[in-house]
Amino acid sequence: MALIYKQIQSKFFELIPIVILFFIALNGNSIVDLNFFSVNIHYILVYYWVLRLPQALGYGFIFLSGIISDVVLGLPLGINSLSLLVISAVAAYVRVVTVRITLINDWISFIPALLIANFVYFLSLYFSGYEVNYLFLFKNSISTFIFYPVLWVIFTFILNLTKN
Repeated sequence: MALIYKQIQSKFFELIPIVILFFIALNGNSIVDLNFFSVNIHYILVYYWVLRLPQALGYGFIFLSGIISDVVLGLPLGINSLSLLVISAVAAYVRVVTVRITLINDWISFIPALLIANFVYFLSLYFSGYEVNYLFLFKNSISTFIFYPVLWVIFTFILNLTKN
């Protein structure tokens, strides 16, 4: 009986990343916008879980959540999906070349993922004819990078719950 309870508990905690991913996509609040800074939680979520536990978030789920975000936010289809898939591609590469798992390694390797994803996001919006707010995109990138360790700690706690 205790073994069955442990298996159910483990499966429940394995579903948490997917639930959070689609909650963020359906809610339309992938970017938490406060007065001074805005954090793109969608990017951090995808990067962390593809880096640490790739079977928790499949690329199809990531693509679908990006499409849902585009529909909710009123953007052309595929812009968020492409950015999220770029984030996941960089995370998959970093996962292959990383020897030790540390916060500093993950945090520093998040910089190129963030830069490339925002560049793809910018190009997609620019060629779609949408107005791009450069200052907002810059502030969003900086604050997302700064906020990464906070969510890293939370997601590591959730990851440890899945392994027990």
